[in-house]
Amino acid sequence: MTTSDRAALIRLDGVSRRFRRGAETVVAVADVTFELAPGELTVVSGPSGSGKTTLLNLLLGWEQPDDGVRTTSVPTDRWTGLAVVPQQLGLIDHCTVGENVRLPGRANELVLDPAEVMDRLGIGHLAERFPQETSLGEQQRTAVARAIVTRPRVLVVDEPTSHQDERNTERIVELLVEVARSGSAVVAATHDERVTTIADRRFEMRDGHLTPPNA
Repeated sequence: MTTSDRAALIRLDGVSRRFRRGAETVVAVADVTFELAPGELTVVSGPSGSGKTTLLNLLLGWEQPDDGVRTTSVPTDRWTGLAVVPQQLGLIDHCTVGENVRLPGRANELVLDPAEVMDRLGIGHLAERFPQETSLGEQQRTAVARAIVTRPRVLVVDEPTSHQDERNTERIVELLVEVARSGSAVVAATHDERVTTIADRRFEMRDGHLTPPNA
């Protein structure tokens, strides 16, 4: 079944995003049409500065397009609808690793067991530590765990393996695949071939332009 056979959860139609850099206008995303459908793991690859993060921000609604339209059927105010792992991770310093992972449970149903997810990501033994008492790789896996415990309808992850070794990359990839197979739409911006090789659809971004999938 292709994406077009199912209703897209988030869709961008002819979307562009521009920034001013001094006297110069930089086109970060150029006339992109792109959609996320349930049950798929989609990867957007490309070099630094190619527009990947801006594309994710447009999908999330964190940035508004200068041209084109974004439509979505997903509630963005609840972790069950839309969850994200940003590059800056966004962990709460005064909460422990375990509290950060369980944080979405304050207003949402936790579909997955936080303790089991943390164990699978190799951070179960860190549950009572604060983020600043853990490594950057462990913090990144904490952010991944927090994002998937509600099994959201849409999961957006930005460079989710950038601080991981081979074993921990495998752990993250396994869970991303499982979340997609459970019916979520998962999109990852990454240049890590360990992630791109297992994607259902693969796009490449160059100078704000998006190639067709698997081209």
